[in-house]
Amino acid sequence: MSLTPEAVRTALQSLTDPLTGKNLASSVPSRGIHIEDGVVRLEVEVGYPVDGLRAEREASIRAHLLALPEVREVHCRVTGKIAAHATQPGATQRLPEVRNILAVASGKGGVGKSATAVNLALALVMEGARVGLLDADIHGPSLPQMLGLGGQRPVPEDGWMRPLVAYGMQVMSIGFLVEEDTPIIWRSPLVTRALSQLLHETRWDDLDYLLVDMPPGTGDVQLSLAQQVPVVGAVMVTTPQDVALLDVRRGMRMFTKVGVRILGVVENMSFYVCPHCGQQEAIFGAGGSERLRAEFGVECLGKLPLDTRIRAAGDSGKPIAADTPEAPTAILYRDIARQLAGRIAALPKDMRARFPNIIVEPMPQKQGTQERRPGKT
Repeated sequence: MSLTPEAVRTALQSLTDPLTGKNLASSVPSRGIHIEDGVVRLEVEVGYPVDGLRAEREASIRAHLLALPEVREVHCRVTGKIAAHATQPGATQRLPEVRNILAVASGKGGVGKSATAVNLALALVMEGARVGLLDADIHGPSLPQMLGLGGQRPVPEDGWMRPLVAYGMQVMSIGFLVEEDTPIIWRSPLVTRALSQLLHETRWDDLDYLLVDMPPGTGDVQLSLAQQVPVVGAVMVTTPQDVALLDVRRGMRMFTKVGVRILGVVENMSFYVCPHCGQQEAIFGAGGSERLRAEFGVECLGKLPLDTRIRAAGDSGKPIAADTPEAPTAILYRDIARQLAGRIAALPKDMRARFPNIIVEPMPQKQGTQERRPGKT
């Protein structure tokens, strides 16, 4: 029996992508397999950034196909092709230069949501994605400080604002437009309008993911974003303690009511590791993400330690995921980012852009004719 592309594709059906749960045959383009004298050349397009996993994925595919008796060599190239995915129903304010918008929320302040959003965004950049980060906390913007962009201003361009760039990531915040110590004393309608302007009047440049660092709470701002902006999903950040879980539950129910899927939970400050003896201590309790999973059926993307380096890195404008990528906590952020990107890749794709807009207009009447109405002859 001769080796054919169909045989190779069949063999790949038994090899599962660990991040999406799909077989790898579905990731091979229609003309992505070339065979000559037992040498297989293969292209695989996964739906997530793959820079940090490429060598591992390619080695796994080579080993799998070399088990076929007719195969002498395998040359495999795995690339990440990130598509736009389906969002909540009814959201109409699409951003043409952004494929996927993610909300990073907590429902409560003080749980490390902004630090998580920053480091997850940077971890996605390091995996090879084009990423933007929007600071939606109008009253308490923190991203300028955390990214070392304090005092800088976006450049206006033809009625748009060009985002600032930090560590290869596009960033926008109200903190770039006001003085650092100026309080923003606005009511909800003004805050909602300002957030809409930051989102839609920023000239985002070809983004795979735009992470929105949501403000704490479940008020007008959060509801407006969840209802109007096409969000592919939300990531909930919590600590294990019961008080934090109360607000996270409220946030999860808000997203559920407006049709926004919950992609997963990140449990921050999950444990403390003693720098002297290495013992782990659950300072804020344990089992928080497990309780959320039992109640909502939402998986935990990962657990992060209570690490002073996260705080110090954020205060200095050098986030740990980018500044010290070899640190154990930075590696945890990379793993969580990969899990998140894999879950997005497994979602249905957004097909709306492929269908034309159909406009129904009345047919023009012929000259010299009258409209016939019911009951008249």
